[in-house]
Amino acid sequence: MRVFVTGATGHIGTAVVAELLGAGHEVVGLARSDRSAAALTAAGAGVHRGGLEDTDGLRRGAAEADGVIHLAFGHDFSDYAGALATDLRAVEAMGEALEGTGRPFVITSGTLMLALAAPGRLGTEDDAIAPASPPVPRGEAENAAVALAARGVRSSVVRLAPSVHGPSDLHGFVPQLIGFAREQGVSAYVEDGATRWPAVHTLDAARLFRLALEAAPAGSRLHGAADEGVPFREIAEAIGRGLDVPVKSVPREAAQEHFGFLSGFVTLDNPTSSARTTELLGWRPEHPALLPDLAAGHYFGRSGA
Repeated sequence: MRVFVTGATGHIGTAVVAELLGAGHEVVGLARSDRSAAALTAAGAGVHRGGLEDTDGLRRGAAEADGVIHLAFGHDFSDYAGALATDLRAVEAMGEALEGTGRPFVITSGTLMLALAAPGRLGTEDDAIAPASPPVPRGEAENAAVALAARGVRSSVVRLAPSVHGPSDLHGFVPQLIGFAREQGVSAYVEDGATRWPAVHTLDAARLFRLALEAAPAGSRLHGAADEGVPFREIAEAIGRGLDVPVKSVPREAAQEHFGFLSGFVTLDNPTSSARTTELLGWRPEHPALLPDLAAGHYFGRSGA
C-alpha cells in the first residue's frame, strides 16, 4: 500500500515508518520542517509538506493514499484544549477524504482515557469512551474515527500505553520521570505506589500499527499494552536503581511539587488488557517489557534523562 503517515518523524512514527517499509509498503510522511523532510527522505519515504492545521493538505494526503496512519499530536500542555481541537479537525478531514473507499484509517489514542472513564478496573478494547462533561481527552477524536466505519472507511483506533519505551524514547513519560528523579535526588511514587501503568516497547507498538493498517476490522479499538499494569512503585524503584538515588513515597498532596504536570498521570490506575487485540490481529509483543528495559541501562546514560 501507499501509506500516508502523520507524525512520521517522531519517536513512534520513525519506528512505524521503518516497520511499513520493511513490510514492502510505500510511505509518504507529513513533514512540517526541512529537517523532518530530510529525515523522511533518508529513511526511504516520500514527503508531504504541511502540518496538522492544514486540513486541505491532510485531505489531499489521505485522498492520494491507499491507507492512513495518524500519529501526530501537539503536546503543548499550555494549550491542551487547542491541541485536542486540532487533532479532531485533522481526523475529520482525513476521514472525509477516505469516506466510501473502504481504505484503512488508523488513529492514535491512549489507554489512560480508560482510567479517567472507568477508574479501578481492567480496561478492555470493548470499552467505548462515552460523551462526558468535562470530555475525556482525545475521546471525541476516537469516537469520530470509530464512526467512520459506518461511512465506508476501515477505521481503527490504537490506544497506546502511557509508556511506549525503548532506546529511541527520548521525551516520553519515562525520560521525564527520570529527569525529575535526577533533579531532586530522589525517585518518588505517590502514597503506596500501587497504581498501575501498562507499557509497550516502541517496536512492538510499531508492528501493531502495521497490523491494524493491514487487517483491523472497521470500527475496532485496539490496545498497545504488552505489560498489563506495572505498579508505579516498581517503576520508581527501577529508576532509583538506575540513578543510584533513594526511593520514597510522597503524599498525594505533594505530587504536584515532585512530578509537576505529570502529577495527574502518576496517580491514575490504568490496568489494560490487550487480549482482544491479540485475538483480532495475532499481535504478540516480542521485545523487552518495561522493567527489563529500564534494567538494561540505556535510559540512564543520557545527559538529558
